[in-house]
Amino acid sequence: MNLPASPSSPRLFIGLMSGTSLDGVDAVMVTQQADQVAQQGQYFVPYPATLKQALLDLHTPAQDELHQAAVISNQLADLYAQAVHGLLAESSLAPNAVTAIGCHGQTIRHCPELAAGQAYTLQLGNHARLAELTGITVVGDFRSRDIAAGGQGAPLVPAFHQAVFAATDRHRVIINIGGIANLSDLPVNGNVTGFDSGPGNLLMDAWTLTHTGQPYDASGAWAVRGEVNQALLQSLLADPYFAQPIPKSTGRDLFNQAWLERHLQTHADTPQNVARTLLELTAVTIANALQQYCHGAQEVYVCGGGAHNLALIDRLQTLCGLPIQRTDALGVGVDWVEAVAFAWLAQRCIDRLPGNLPAVTGAAGPRVLGAIYPA
Repeated sequence: MNLPASPSSPRLFIGLMSGTSLDGVDAVMVTQQADQVAQQGQYFVPYPATLKQALLDLHTPAQDELHQAAVISNQLADLYAQAVHGLLAESSLAPNAVTAIGCHGQTIRHCPELAAGQAYTLQLGNHARLAELTGITVVGDFRSRDIAAGGQGAPLVPAFHQAVFAATDRHRVIINIGGIANLSDLPVNGNVTGFDSGPGNLLMDAWTLTHTGQPYDASGAWAVRGEVNQALLQSLLADPYFAQPIPKSTGRDLFNQAWLERHLQTHADTPQNVARTLLELTAVTIANALQQYCHGAQEVYVCGGGAHNLALIDRLQTLCGLPIQRTDALGVGVDWVEAVAFAWLAQRCIDRLPGNLPAVTGAAGPRVLGAIYPA
């Protein structure tokens, strides 16, 4: 495949990310010039409670789900457009100043483990409608091409982490703790690897909402007052996913409230002790993954919503034996890394450059990711 070089003049891209945590839409304005990426602005639109619940419901097969998915895709496009217009207003920019929007969409199914020819991933979001509402070219559906090439379709951010965060003299690891936690191993020499370690915030957040009415446990203050239920923890850690070799990726299809409830049937405890045990599960599985697959790591940086959970980061730092810094120190704030990554992936698609790392996803080779919806 003959691929054009990335243009040298600076261009503006918008990245949109709505992740497994289902909290809302992160929007960023990014200047890209060759391999240089600079965040210029950000905007956030929260999900209405009704939309969040509808998305959660779609994770379980139900009657008339195709109609519901189509309607919700339109609603998501409207929210994405709201985020874009808010970002443009705050940046004092017109739509024609932006080369393209990279829109991840909202994942409701991720099944790369199915037999060859049956694997798929599904992210909702009507990209044609988003292009119509914003007047900006939209790039979406980033994961499907990697799966078509035999890959997991995820995680995709390690390629961005390599381009923006890798150092020539320091072995770095980037830990993204969203709803699901994933690691990018960036050695000075050798292949970059990346994979999902398991649950990040999603089980902790769901448990906290059920038992406190709060959407998340701020700084881990509620969980840290509980005690780890070792029997429950070992039961959770026995799930085959944690022993599965890389490449691997996961999501709510596996780690969800029903998964937790099955373990609680034989290992019930107080809500606060369960919260503490879920925090420990996230910390232990990340630390185990780092020790198994990231040999020789010298620096560890964290991003995603979990970076704000001080109890989690403190526990993770103890287990890893390395100081953990925030990606702010590398130029991208912890809350915006994934949105910036999809602005970068949009640029790769527009320029017909590969956006995946086969060593990460298991794809047959480098592929241009995304489908383009012209303005």
